[in-house]
Amino acid sequence: MSNSIHDFHDDPRNADIRIWINGQLKPRAEATVSVFDSGFVLGDGVWEGLRMVGGHPAFLDAHLDRLYEGARALAMDIGLDRAALTRAIYDTLAANDMHDGVHIRLMVTRGVKRTPYQDPRVTVGPATIVIIPEHKNAKPETLSTGLNLFTVHVRRGYPDVQDPKLNSHSKLNCITACIQATAAGADEGLMLDPHGFVATCNSTHFFIVRKGEVWTSTGDYCLGGITRANVLRACREADIPAFEKNFSLTEVYGAEEAFVTGTFAGVVPVRQIDGRLIGDGRPGPMVARLQQLYKALVARDIAFRAGERLA
Repeated sequence: MSNSIHDFHDDPRNADIRIWINGQLKPRAEATVSVFDSGFVLGDGVWEGLRMVGGHPAFLDAHLDRLYEGARALAMDIGLDRAALTRAIYDTLAANDMHDGVHIRLMVTRGVKRTPYQDPRVTVGPATIVIIPEHKNAKPETLSTGLNLFTVHVRRGYPDVQDPKLNSHSKLNCITACIQATAAGADEGLMLDPHGFVATCNSTHFFIVRKGEVWTSTGDYCLGGITRANVLRACREADIPAFEKNFSLTEVYGAEEAFVTGTFAGVVPVRQIDGRLIGDGRPGPMVARLQQLYKALVARDIAFRAGERLA
């Protein structure tokens, strides 16, 4: 059975969720957008995945920073300021009586087109904004036993082709990597950069541990991950040597530990890469320590956000 980081136990409550679409809360079965929507026609949009903890979306400010930066790069007007979009998120959570163990997909597309054509000038009306909250938790066995990765032939590209910093709806680069990893029986695809160095995974960020040091890629060929940045921050605060650098698969195979990071599951150990056990194939002490440090960062952010909401 797969231990994919995105595996979750189907929760029957998700059948009755209400989804926010352009200011209206719709039952799941009625939550639809036009076939002329820019996101459907061309993948023209930006999105964020949010994790709700203790009644609040963790690291919301950083996620909104990335969303609005992406929209600006695409010359896209979201149509709501940060305060209004934040209210929409909280209103959606309140309407669904959601407090913990919730994953939110926030999506913004350029809006409906009058004809299926790429030119933004044929867009009519405002942006389409969708907020989907679902009850989701990573399987405990995923966190306890770790993931199996496979190095795929699909590379992360140069920013002048499609900038990997842009969290766009156009994810075919990652999807093709995911397809190859799945066909190989792995949980995630490990992706190299154009120079052959390790870049990232198809839906998570990748780290290794060597001789007490935490290594991750330079970040030149991967999305600016929120959890990735927070793990590096946790390392700095705990005086753990951490480096963003080029490294090869040879150095990966010889690592004592490896792990991936993401909003959904936080810090997740990696058990095996390309048929090679990492360390003894079990989660190591650095991963266990970073899992706790990351949880502490989440708790601090949630406490701060709760204080702001009460102020």
